[in-house]
Amino acid sequence: MNLTILSYATLSDFISDVFGVNVPLPIQTYGFFVAVAFITAAFIMKLEYQRKEREGLMCPLYKVDKIGEKATPKELIISFLITFIISYKLVAVIFNYSEFSANAQEFLLSPRGSWGGGIICGLIAAAYTWYDKDKNKLAKPKTVIVKQMPHQLAGNLLVVAGIFGILGAKIFHNLENFDRFIADPIGELFSFSGLTFFGGLIVGGTAGALYLKKNNISSFHTLDCASPCIAMGYALGRVGCEISGDGCWGVVNNNPCPSWLPEWAWSYKFPHNVINQGVPIEDCGGSHCHVLADGVYPTSLYETLMMLIIFGILMIIRKKINFPGMLFGIYLTLQGIERLLIESIRVNNKFNLLGMEVTQAQIIATCLMISGLTIIFLTYKFRDKIKEITKPVEQIPDIKAEIIEKN
Repeated sequence: MNLTILSYATLSDFISDVFGVNVPLPIQTYGFFVAVAFITAAFIMKLEYQRKEREGLMCPLYKVDKIGEKATPKELIISFLITFIISYKLVAVIFNYSEFSANAQEFLLSPRGSWGGGIICGLIAAAYTWYDKDKNKLAKPKTVIVKQMPHQLAGNLLVVAGIFGILGAKIFHNLENFDRFIADPIGELFSFSGLTFFGGLIVGGTAGALYLKKNNISSFHTLDCASPCIAMGYALGRVGCEISGDGCWGVVNNNPCPSWLPEWAWSYKFPHNVINQGVPIEDCGGSHCHVLADGVYPTSLYETLMMLIIFGILMIIRKKINFPGMLFGIYLTLQGIERLLIESIRVNNKFNLLGMEVTQAQIIATCLMISGLTIIFLTYKFRDKIKEITKPVEQIPDIKAEIIEKN
């Protein structure tokens, strides 16, 4: 088997190698799979919310809103600014695509942009906002009660958790690799690679919890719905790590390969890896021309397989567990075990803790296991009380207003 076929830093590299066509796309393989992970997680989350709704475990949500008002100056300014910021870069990308595709990160982080394009698009957006509001304007604006089902907010929840999750993943990665951050703070902070999953789980989870509280959505049932989503998202994200070679690999493995395993699944050198680590590849003319000197354990591949197994377990048992919150406890426990197992062969910075050398991931994984087991114990011990407080109760605002359903 040609081992190089498994390593592609960008989608352009993949298309060129497989189809023999050079299509300049500014999309890194890792980023592509992160996007796929979020889309897949959002789809599963929506399905799980809908299942909970059919089972009568989650009820409609209501909020007071006003319709028929004309656009306010604040709305027009916000519409203009958001569109201007996006268009400032987007128009410049369109007219300088070859330069952008060659180094998307450097182009996006530079001050370069199109002032004219940004202003024109911003004015068009503001004008459309005014037109849309004016079209639906009423002679006398009225107050209504908007009815929504929880699954209709699943996408918003994932966006909030995703944005803050990526921020947390980047922060924890820089803390774990503080020496590299000090050497190049701007490059490390805004780099498209280098994310720590546990950092994303903690920060993204906190942001998601605040969103749930604000919208009066059950945290217990949401955590259960999110458990298989996170597992599948993690598995897909690790596919990106494996294919791009972003440094999430294991220690050197020079042991003989078992006969039942392909060589690349046992010891892999990640040729053309996206971080250009290793020794130069002869006669290579691309921008990713390095290969590891020694084969290493492809730990990202192992994590994908383990997380798919965990996803399968959670999907099988989710309908059989009648204690809200327990499925999330099971997920945390399995996630902690998975990461502790992989850390024994994975490359990571180590810290001294009470005379022991441990990695950041080992510390967090241990905390996840303890938290998961605690949640399992508490949700079982206080199952009746938890069922009572999670019992769905429709809270319709106590005002005289028309109830409209939001599609």
